[in-house]
Amino acid sequence: MESLPVPIVQSLASGAAGVPVRYIRTDADAVPVVLDPDLEIPTVDFGRLLDPGSSRQESLKLHSACQDWGFFQLMNHNIPHELIERMKVDITEFFKLPSETKKEFSQLPGNLEGYGQLFVFSKDQKLDWGDMMYFHTQPLLRRNEDLWPTHPHTFRDTLDSYSSELYLLGKILLNVMATNLGINPEVMTNMLEEGVQSVRINYYPPCPQADKVIGFSPHSDGSLITWVLQVNEVQGLQIKKNDRWVPVKPLPGAFVVNIGDSFEILSNGKYRSIEHRAVVNPEKERLSIAAFHSPSLDTVIGPLPEIVGGGEANYKTLSNEHFMKLFLSSKLEGKSSLDRMKLSK
Repeated sequence: MESLPVPIVQSLASGAAGVPVRYIRTDADAVPVVLDPDLEIPTVDFGRLLDPGSSRQESLKLHSACQDWGFFQLMNHNIPHELIERMKVDITEFFKLPSETKKEFSQLPGNLEGYGQLFVFSKDQKLDWGDMMYFHTQPLLRRNEDLWPTHPHTFRDTLDSYSSELYLLGKILLNVMATNLGINPEVMTNMLEEGVQSVRINYYPPCPQADKVIGFSPHSDGSLITWVLQVNEVQGLQIKKNDRWVPVKPLPGAFVVNIGDSFEILSNGKYRSIEHRAVVNPEKERLSIAAFHSPSLDTVIGPLPEIVGGGEANYKTLSNEHFMKLFLSSKLEGKSSLDRMKLSK
């Protein structure tokens, strides 16, 4: 699998020339942005989930968020504040490096990992106004740390610690979500044995024509769940709710968590992945980190018998390895990847 090489947007943004036509989207504002304060994604308290005195009430809150929104903010998650701050600093420092230094960690032909862009498959395809770094971080055998930046010098150790902490937290949260669906937690635990985690670090430069470009095209994630950490104060994540775009306002210290396509398939549609996108700011850069948690590659992705019961399966079944190859080799177009998994009725 590979993505075609594209220009570094950070360099384009710092130049005197205008925005290249390949980045201009005539459909960027086809769906209105809703600023209604009542439309804000739910918040879940991880500490209350683990507290026997409040776990039932908070689990119901989590269940409702997964069913009705597919997105929520997770507070009090116990990942050390110092580690999160180090991660933010290291990422910010990396994108301050000279272009030639950053290019030392560029994607290689036939490889999705490294510095560059994903989901580019044709030379006339519209491009996103953003750069990224993408890495396989779990299990350890899948890592290729030669592609991890050595500038700043703490980057590799920080990403290693961040990845490991989030991986463990993800297992706990997914087991709670499985229990909420009436699934034996051991089923989820077995899926997550040698489970796959990848990390995408996003950099969205400012753009004077911000209303004409997209930082990250509308899509749903292929994972079970995705964790998003806002690195700086600039907002840009939007989710599609009732056919309208709703801005996400990250809370200090929280992770934004969303349901991915794999979980929608396993739950036979009880929990749904949500289309989302990133917009850019006309004056300020935006940085974020997305961590994707999925089952082991040999796990069979399909509606779980415990969920289907005597009813009908709504989705096809195939190995997670095959499913992820299909996802990563397809252009981002809303929920088109998941639509191809649906069984016609």
